[in-house]
Amino acid sequence: MHFKLIISFVEDCKTEPVMKAAREAGATGATIINNARGEGLNASKTFFGLTLETQRDVLMFLVEEHMARDILETIATVGEFEARPGTGIAFQIDVEDAVGINQQLNVLKEKVQEEV
Repeated sequence: MHFKLIISFVEDCKTEPVMKAAREAGATGATIINNARGEGLNASKTFFGLTLETQRDVLMFLVEEHMARDILETIATVGEFEARPGTGIAFQIDVEDAVGINQQLNVLKEKVQEEV
């Protein structure tokens, strides 16, 4: 099996809906990193010297490559990445090797056979 790592930066209020939708699209789990910060094209606005920025979470999904594009598009739709600027981003990268996923392999094999 070949895997992709989907990394998504989402508003913290969107974390649970994105997680639920990704699972429904075939993701078997994720790692969540809270309290991430970032800056896009425009610098963050300030108010009396304090930065006004929304909280972000980083979601990382290790998924089987045949399911990756569908999961990525689902994340983008639920996170409203294209509908509202500055709400988040998601991208996928190839994974050369992975360990510690034996529990998920049997489930993934069944899902991939259904997809292909």
